[in-house]
Amino acid sequence: MKKSDLRIGQIGSGGRGGGLGTFAHQPGQGSRVVACCDSNQDTLAACRTKFGADTFTTDDYQKLLKQDLDAVIIATPDFLHEKHALAALRRGLAVYLEKPMALTIAGCDRILAAAKKHRARLYLGHNMRHMAFVRRMKELIDEGAIGEVKACWCRHYVGHGGDFYFRDWHAERKNTTGLLLQKAAHDIDVIHWLCGGYSRLVNAMGGLTLYGDLPNRREQVYPHHRLGPGDSQPELWPPTAARDLNHTIDVEDLSTMQMKLSNGVFATYAQCHYTPDYWRSYTVIGTEGRIENFGNGEPGTLIRLWNKRASYKPRGDATYRIPVAKGSHAGADPLIINEFLRFVRDGGHTDTSPLAARESVAAGCMATKSLRSGGKAIKVPAPDAAVARWFKKQNG
Repeated sequence: MKKSDLRIGQIGSGGRGGGLGTFAHQPGQGSRVVACCDSNQDTLAACRTKFGADTFTTDDYQKLLKQDLDAVIIATPDFLHEKHALAALRRGLAVYLEKPMALTIAGCDRILAAAKKHRARLYLGHNMRHMAFVRRMKELIDEGAIGEVKACWCRHYVGHGGDFYFRDWHAERKNTTGLLLQKAAHDIDVIHWLCGGYSRLVNAMGGLTLYGDLPNRREQVYPHHRLGPGDSQPELWPPTAARDLNHTIDVEDLSTMQMKLSNGVFATYAQCHYTPDYWRSYTVIGTEGRIENFGNGEPGTLIRLWNKRASYKPRGDATYRIPVAKGSHAGADPLIINEFLRFVRDGGHTDTSPLAARESVAAGCMATKSLRSGGKAIKVPAPDAAVARWFKKQNG
């Protein structure tokens, strides 16, 4: 790899992509964003202002991929991930791909196979592995603080479902498969990471319990459009007052899945899109105790450990306070981009994993299938053995 700044391109340069690009643009210090692709011309104009007037901009991702690039960041809507990733990998470029990897297991496997065939470096944007509270939980588990892990529960309070997920393309199965994949992909990955195994048997139940009955739907908008923070309605309450929702809603707003992991650990994930608060709570139980997080990186976030017999003991036996980190997503975004840039230049171990990203999609897809077929238990297929060996060697 050449020693000058890495030349980074972006496919999907607004919203999530714009934030990641800001962290990747480190001119004179190892990397710079030199090319941007987006369907919105205002976004492209903002990119030229942010990254320099000579930044190549286009609304055609194929034209971007013909530029002199070392790597590309793909932050387009979920239903475009596979197409864009395959095109970049076939050119041998290093790829940062936002989660979820793809909408189907087959799509993930095609991406993995393309990376192997073209010997391209593939990196997945599961940034929660870089959040301080998740990392501290992982450290405590690895240190033996709760003994051997046996169970994990995650409760996901999605307090802004009516602001985002049911007002744009996320509300349609054809664009996401379902929110048990799209929104849960992070959490399934964290459960797998904390528990040291991958889901091999899942079942799920849930339904469209609130947003499907609300009136006054918005007209169909450009399918790539995604609502942003400026579109939220923080004053809106209760959720039944939500209006201007997506013209089509056919994904579930309430769901619960159960997982049996490859190492025998049992896990449960529950998601609700109309809670008053927005955060995730993980409880991990082992043979010698349990840990639970309170907060996701905000001021006051902490982890509590229980490892002595007691009845009701709200403060636990030990408390680990998590310092507030700088940067978006509780400080995870600058960390994950720096790891990606190091991986592009030098290779080596990464805390995120293409195989793990594929496994989170596989679990989410099979759980969604279970949910929509009466809740029966369904096996989760493992990746191709040869592909898995190649990625384990590449990513450590």
